Amino acid sequence: MKSFAMILALFSLSILAHPHPISAHIFPNASSIPSWLNRTKYAWDQFQNLKGCRHGDHLTGLSNLKTYLNKFGYIPNSPSNFSDLFDNVLQSALLTYQKNFNLNATGFLDDQTLAQIQLPRCGIADIINGASSMNSGSPVAHNATRFHSVSHYSFFPGRPRWPDHRRDLTYAFAPENGLTDEVKGVFTRAFARWAAVTPLTFTAVESFRAADIRIGFYAGDHGDGEPFDGVLGTLAHAFSPPSGHFHLDGDESWVVTGDLRSAPVTAIDLESVAVHEIGHLLGLGHSSVEESIMFPTITSRTRKVDLAVDDVTGIQELYGANPNGNPSPPSSTTTPPSSVQERDMSKGGAPKVLNSWWSPLVVAAVELFLMRQ
Repeated sequence: MKSFAMILALFSLSILAHPHPISAHIFPNASSIPSWLNRTKYAWDQFQNLKGCRHGDHLTGLSNLKTYLNKFGYIPNSPSNFSDLFDNVLQSALLTYQKNFNLNATGFLDDQTLAQIQLPRCGIADIINGASSMNSGSPVAHNATRFHSVSHYSFFPGRPRWPDHRRDLTYAFAPENGLTDEVKGVFTRAFARWAAVTPLTFTAVESFRAADIRIGFYAGDHGDGEPFDGVLGTLAHAFSPPSGHFHLDGDESWVVTGDLRSAPVTAIDLESVAVHEIGHLLGLGHSSVEESIMFPTITSRTRKVDLAVDDVTGIQELYGANPNGNPSPPSSTTTPPSSVQERDMSKGGAPKVLNSWWSPLVVAAVELFLMRQ
């Protein structure tokens, strides 16, 4: 086990490596996104050159695809360097990936599989510690026919959840991000969608360090071992209960409101991603049901905020139903409630946000390290 001093040293180096943080790209509507952002190189465009690759092929870039599949749990062991050979390991990983996403089990990079891989997605792995229930119960496909998924919601290994005595959760925003009330209201609506179907409540507070859930926009390697990768790659990630860390990629073109259909291709609906990541904060893993909030990917210029039956069934297995019934979640015009009084309680902060405030990073690093032991 690594020593406490070593952990502090590693995360101190992480801090010093990022002396010039940037501001998050958050836009009030799609029309306010500047045209130059639409010409940015996208994280996984490189995979387009791999179209049609199959077992036995050797092509530059396959090592990057293996790195991608390793990141999301499909290749469990990570060598120091992946090769550019389409080997048995890559074929097996692709078959599992295709099953999880209800694609034809071809075992090679057909058009559908490549298109799915290139979509922006959540940074949480689909397979954690070798366990995946994204497509549990699906019949085996024969003759390359399409999978007909009967899978449903999944949980993190060990089914972590917020304990029974913590049903009234608080959340706060990294103050250095300087978010407007309009942006904060997006998260208020997202929390309300889960509160409507569970006994949980969520209240905004001012103290970032005292909150149960801490939300911030970050860039690149931000000190938690899960670096962001730029535009239209991994959009966000949130750790399982009771960590409370919720990170969003500050390099994305986040849109607060408005019609996204005519927006630049980089536009990502903020509320859609917030609702998904809150599901992780509460203990849900990914689902193979494409209509569900907990499906791992989302197409840019898409709004997807309503909980599906799959989402509701999964979250209620962890916490039960809302004792006051199941009202409809609030509309996008609902006024966020005011914050309650801060609790006199100290918690660790988040990794480096898009600013110069770094003091809570070491506390969060140690917290995250202990969680993973």
